[in-house]
This record gives sequence, structure tokens and C-alpha cells, in this order.
Amino acid sequence: MRLLDDRSARLFVVMAAFFCANAVLAEFIGVKIFALEPTLGIAPVHWSLFGNNGTLQFTAGTVIWPIEFIMTDTVNEYFGKRGVRLISRLAACLVAYGFLFAYIAIHLAPASWWVGEAVSQGVPDYQAAYSAIFGQGMWIIVGSLVAFLLSQMIDVKVFHRIRKHTGERHAWLRATGSTAVSQVFDSFVVLYIAFVIGPQHWPTAQFLAIGTLNYLYKMGAAIALIPLLYLARIGIHRYLGRARADELREQAASE
Repeated sequence: MRLLDDRSARLFVVMAAFFCANAVLAEFIGVKIFALEPTLGIAPVHWSLFGNNGTLQFTAGTVIWPIEFIMTDTVNEYFGKRGVRLISRLAACLVAYGFLFAYIAIHLAPASWWVGEAVSQGVPDYQAAYSAIFGQGMWIIVGSLVAFLLSQMIDVKVFHRIRKHTGERHAWLRATGSTAVSQVFDSFVVLYIAFVIGPQHWPTAQFLAIGTLNYLYKMGAAIALIPLLYLARIGIHRYLGRARADELREQAASE
């Protein structure tokens, strides 16, 4: 039997591709900061943490990032630590690859007519806009990659530690428990590298306030998406058959 005739192999390829595409997309759309309350059509929510005040504003990447939690936990469930490590490293390499070629594209000499092509749309300098959107600072790129890899490795360890105590029961607990721990690192490490060590030198209070707010948002989204975790399990069992799905889960748990 050829490798791609095996449904479990095809499932892993599809999940890895989707995971990596989401990771790359989240990094590139994350340059935009959006206001949550106007987006939802609700009154502004004023928060106060560590002496800092504001409303609910997040990077656009946080919209898609909770899907990565579901993908990580699903791969962990059926393909174990090796599966998560493989797709995490692959995603990080692809993000770095994307930023490298974004950097190259920014420094290509623009066609003279193209620079003013979007004046009618309120963009007087297309090259400047292109550079601002795709040219994220090096500190942000490094912070994102370090935080991503660190949080993924921690997620794997916590997931399997909880699994040893719960067996095959309480999938929601494995998912939310591992996310709760790993996202502490993801939420704070990226900000620390990008904005505390980096050139902006955020004060500690601002760093703690924004990091805490991001963490609470991610956890709220992760909890809200728990039904998707169970829908994914149902779909996988139907696709692979219960016997093969249970076999994969046993192998993943024994790693």
C-alpha cells in the first residue's frame, strides 16, 4: 500500500498544511490592530490593569490564532508529541521563510507608476504602505517565533501530563489545561522580546497589562471553541473508522 493511500497519513498531511497556513496567515495579518467592541457592535469595555487603562484592542492575528489551539490539541491527541513538534517546527520555518521574502519584496525597486496607483483609494504612496504592512520589525518577528515554539513545546508536555491522569476521558480538560499554561508564555514572551527588550522599552506595568489582556482573550476564545474540538474528534473517527482512530490515540498516549 502506498503511503498516501493510508487515511491516517492523508489526515496528518491535511492537518499539518492547515496548521501551517493558519500560523503564517496569523503572523501577516497581525500587523492590524482592531477594536473588538465596535466590531461586535457593543459599547466599549473599559479595563484597568496595573495602572493602565484602555478598551479591548487586539492584533488581527488573534482572530485566527485560537484555531491553532484546536489543531495543536487534535494533532496531539492522534499523532502525539512527534506530530506536534514536526508541524510546529515546519510552521516556524515557513513563517521565517515568509518574512524573508517579504523583506526581499519590500526592497525591490517599485515601478514608478505603481507607487501612485492607489491614490484614488486614499493611499498616496503604495510603496510606503506596502513596507509598513509587510515590514514588521525584527524584534516582533523574533518574539513571535520564539513565543510560538516555546508555547507549542510546553503545550505538548502539559497535554500529555494531564492525559496520564485522565486517560481517554475529559478531552476538554487536556485541551484547556494545556492551552492555559502554554498561552501564558505565548502571550508574555512575544511582548517581552518585541516591546520590552526591543527599541520601544515598554514599562513593566504596560507589559503586564497588555500581556494579561491578551491572555484572557485567548483563553476565552479557547473555551468558546471547545465544541469544535469534539466536532473534530467526531469527524476524524468517521473518516478513519473507530478502530484506527483508537489505535492512533493509544500510540500517541504511549510516546
